[in-house]
Amino acid sequence: MQLSRPLVLASNSPRRQQLLREAGFDFRVDVRPTDELFPADLPVAEVAAYLAHHKAEQFRPDLADQLILCADTIVVVDNDILNKPADADEAARMLRQLSGRAHQVMTGVCLLSSEGPVTLTDVATVVFRDLTENMIAYYIDHYRPFDKAGAYGVQEWIGMVGIERIEGSFYTIMGLPVHRVYDLLKPYLR
Repeated sequence: MQLSRPLVLASNSPRRQQLLREAGFDFRVDVRPTDELFPADLPVAEVAAYLAHHKAEQFRPDLADQLILCADTIVVVDNDILNKPADADEAARMLRQLSGRAHQVMTGVCLLSSEGPVTLTDVATVVFRDLTENMIAYYIDHYRPFDKAGAYGVQEWIGMVGIERIEGSFYTIMGLPVHRVYDLLKPYLR
């Protein structure tokens, strides 16, 4: 699909790059160092979009005629955000916390253009079956999920064997709600 302006994906995530490529968009990757801090009083439901917008704003000085696409994904259980685990122990704690329960995955997206930013959040609910200690250990040892919010990738082994049900978009859980991104980019299609 041809866009009327160059598209920049501001993400090193191989999953986001794969999804955007498979959706038919040409883009280049450019990432600017950005802290992932947010105000402590920010409602949890607004965090992912806030972070995506914050990442996009790093490109404003060099925006010109480009479209900047940023995303951020958080995992929420009991109104607590599970970020990327620092190590295997933290990953195991997170997976135990998700075991046998439902949680939300929120992916915030920001499209920054010369007309201004547009942000959105897409939410999916994931229900995990009870995970055994052996399942958790196997997954962490073989998949090293330290770059994933909530310590898991839906498209990996733990998603295949551990997820009972999903309500919402699979791609939102992967980190890019492609159907919503398509709607954002549609006005720029040639």
